[in-house]
Amino acid sequence: MKTYLALIQNDIRLAFRRRVVIFFNYLMPFMFFFIFAQSFHAEQGGAILQVFTMVTVIGILGNGMMGAGMRAVQDRETNILRRYKVAPISPLPLLVASTVTGLIVYLPFVVMMLLLARSRYGMQIPQHVAAMMIFIVLGLVAIRSIGLILSSVVNSMQEAAILVQILYISMLLLSGATFPLAILPPWLFNVTQFIPSTHLVTGLQGIMIRNETLLDNWQATGALLLTTVIGLFLSVKLFRWEKEEKIKPVARLWLLAVLLPFIVLGTWQAHSKANAAESKIVDRDLSRSRTRLIRNARIFIGDGRVIENGAVLVKAGKIAEIYDGNIPDPKALSAEPVEAAGKTLLPGLIDTHVHLGAPGGVADLSRGVADPQKAMERELAAYLYSGVTAVRSLGDALDISLKVRDLVNSGEKQGAEFFDFGPLFTVPGGHGTEYTKNLPGTMRLQAEGQNLRMPATADEAKRAVNALKAVRIDGIKAILESGAGSATFKSLDPRMLDAIADAARADNLPVTVHTGDARDVEDALNAHVNGIEHGSLRQRIPDEDFVRMAKDGVTYDPTLSVGEAMVKFAAGEADLLNRSLVQQVVSKEMLSATRKALGAKGAPVELVNMGIARDNLLRAWRAGVILVAGSDAGNMMVFHGPTIQHELALWVEAGIPIDVALRAATLNAARALRADQRFGSIERGKDATMLLVDGNPLQDIRALEAISGVMFKGERVDRSDLLKQE
Repeated sequence: MKTYLALIQNDIRLAFRRRVVIFFNYLMPFMFFFIFAQSFHAEQGGAILQVFTMVTVIGILGNGMMGAGMRAVQDRETNILRRYKVAPISPLPLLVASTVTGLIVYLPFVVMMLLLARSRYGMQIPQHVAAMMIFIVLGLVAIRSIGLILSSVVNSMQEAAILVQILYISMLLLSGATFPLAILPPWLFNVTQFIPSTHLVTGLQGIMIRNETLLDNWQATGALLLTTVIGLFLSVKLFRWEKEEKIKPVARLWLLAVLLPFIVLGTWQAHSKANAAESKIVDRDLSRSRTRLIRNARIFIGDGRVIENGAVLVKAGKIAEIYDGNIPDPKALSAEPVEAAGKTLLPGLIDTHVHLGAPGGVADLSRGVADPQKAMERELAAYLYSGVTAVRSLGDALDISLKVRDLVNSGEKQGAEFFDFGPLFTVPGGHGTEYTKNLPGTMRLQAEGQNLRMPATADEAKRAVNALKAVRIDGIKAILESGAGSATFKSLDPRMLDAIADAARADNLPVTVHTGDARDVEDALNAHVNGIEHGSLRQRIPDEDFVRMAKDGVTYDPTLSVGEAMVKFAAGEADLLNRSLVQQVVSKEMLSATRKALGAKGAPVELVNMGIARDNLLRAWRAGVILVAGSDAGNMMVFHGPTIQHELALWVEAGIPIDVALRAATLNAARALRADQRFGSIERGKDATMLLVDGNPLQDIRALEAISGVMFKGERVDRSDLLKQE
């Protein structure tokens, strides 16, 4: 032990005498720190976390490759090691002393950078500081092990300089330490997965930015540990005391041995794409973490209140402050200004009734829905493009919808937040099978592709609901449709609805019910459900049912859009296809095919009376019922993305006040999703998920379609690229 301590003490003393040590461990990293901080506007939120990660890895690479590798070769070439040989002493104490010295020299820089980032740029200290420091230590000793192997397999300073520079520059430029991995093309990204420092960057980003633990990064942690062990072992075996001791060129293959953990890990990552997904999520988290000030906007809070001239401060993806009239200077807040004069800022819109598994128009089955998952991902992107930041899908194939929900809600794919109410509870063969079989192409998909199920007993209903709860479904939808006759619709037995609702309440899952006439509404209310979908588009709902809905807090979603679309489709009217947002979002092929299908026989227009539907909505509002807005997108000419704005316009035409309609598509809808603690209104502490439109929708509801910008959890959405993402 005395030998080790003496060598460490001597190495430290000599290290601080070397200019190259000072440069690579302190001067160069600090230089990069200030350059990156300036370039990434580190004062504006979480970008400082990325700067800290990148600079830390740059310092580790300099310490390991230059500090360990080049110095070991230099000591051998200048015959310094020969003095230790006659001591005598084994190689292990020298290598251990070199590694410990590297840690002692470099770790003070990490502490200084933490303090500087905190004091100068307001960086939040990570939740898992211990994990961060342990990971940095592991990274440092692993990179130094690679540097020591390099020094062992070269025969001269010239060879060392060439080999070290090749590895050093590669790890510097292709790991995310100098350029974010998210900007690299896919083929080059795959190459980076074989580079040790890449896993150092991604692991450190996970800990710093996403508050992950060492266990969350077990693959990178394990690879660093294994590299350290292999590197030290081989360094001892290949150690040479004098420059005259030459090594055969084939011995350089030992370098592959120390890199083997990362070759294996890179092969796995290139196959699984896990790091690619993680990189996208981290990049999205960084974008969401920036500080922004949206100023000089009219602000619709979501609960009916309006600020005529105000500002919203966004920090770390949340609404940090709301200003009414007295708007501060963005520089004083270290915030990026977002000019909103003449515009209106609202909570992101919410569509509470969509069917992602159906296209909303006539699609080419060999192209448009050949890959249902890709179709759903694009539909969620279309919603976000249209300022709809959350959707509730009622009736989709379970496996695909859950996969899409996880992809989009994690941030790996960009799109509206997805609340999945799973497959429908209904009678197999019901809900429109008779009429859809006569319609062209994908118009049949909604009824035929929803993985329909019908419990036969209360116990079976309970098991089915519990199974959905186990896969983290967001809610339950059931269908009651008795009034149109068995030739068209078949209704779920109300007793089974009672059993389903009882099981859902026990699992704390909301239940919403498709109804067709007044009797269905009454049966649904008797089951104590949470929401009524459609109410009735053809039959007057009694006033006492609305009084009961208001008393019990049951939401009402009239879906006027789907009724209007049925009528227009049967009449061959194409005006719904000519809306600007529709033409921006929907493919030309689908629009063209849908135009050709207009007027096709089979559309159930006998199920729709728009006068009655509008009257039901008005009386529900007057009775104090909680209104929520849903479009029933996925049905013919009710397209995914740009339809909820039209739904609200239909409400206003029916006599609903604009502020009431807007609240139905924001705060009320968020409450129906049980997510109003996170979004639905512009209030401090909630997600910065907002829509900026030109003009004043409180005067003209059609202004909702004049989208100026969309912010999703603090990220300014790039709408121009949104529908192009792979």
